[in-house]
Amino acid sequence: MTEVPKTHPRRDSLVLRERLVGGFKDGVVAPQGLIAHGRGEAMYYLLGERTSKEARIAARAAAAALLRSERPVISVNGNVAALAPRELVVLAKTVGARIEISLFHRSDERVSRIQAVLESHGATDVLGFLPDERIPGLEGTRGLCSSAGIHSADVVLVALEDGDRTEALIRMGKKVVAIDLNPLSRTARTADVTVVDEVTRAFPLISGYAEEMSGDEDALDNGLAKYDREENLGAVMKTIASNLGLGD
Repeated sequence: MTEVPKTHPRRDSLVLRERLVGGFKDGVVAPQGLIAHGRGEAMYYLLGERTSKEARIAARAAAAALLRSERPVISVNGNVAALAPRELVVLAKTVGARIEISLFHRSDERVSRIQAVLESHGATDVLGFLPDERIPGLEGTRGLCSSAGIHSADVVLVALEDGDRTEALIRMGKKVVAIDLNPLSRTARTADVTVVDEVTRAFPLISGYAEEMSGDEDALDNGLAKYDREENLGAVMKTIASNLGLGD
């Protein structure tokens, strides 16, 4: 990995790029994932490359939804595995969620490589290599899932996900928690809870709130009650407009 000077003003962003490139070279990230990351990075730049008040409100609601879940599952793709494997595993353990690998551009080799990355960071019993169910309405390999994971989950956390799959999960009756840097995407506007933040920041944020609220039913109620998706995404859009000098 290219060494990024600690004095570089956008060091964090460049480090994430290097992680993704490394993941591509290791067969974890698909070539299309590099393009998707660039699009997300552009949105993050417009957001000021910081965690907003709205992201914190959404992260608290996300933590509450996962803690209230009876069968939570975190869906993992190549980009997430390359960018935040440790943070993902910590979150899964904190909220008692299973981890399932789910890929748009799927091959057994990629699934195996991603599983190895997750296990090297402490994950156990990772699902996805031998899917035995399908998500209705999704053709091809992207509709594959595990009966012990996504298919039977009541809450599914998706990060850096495509809108078709998010919509399909909603149609199945799942509650969907999304991490997405684009407040205009179908994923962001379809998920029950959308955290508009960079994934390496969002996972620890949700984990922190989950630890704080665990066992406190009033706190869980409050976390969910204070979140309104349309209001939250609208406030994020105002932040972007302000950063662009467009005012309200």
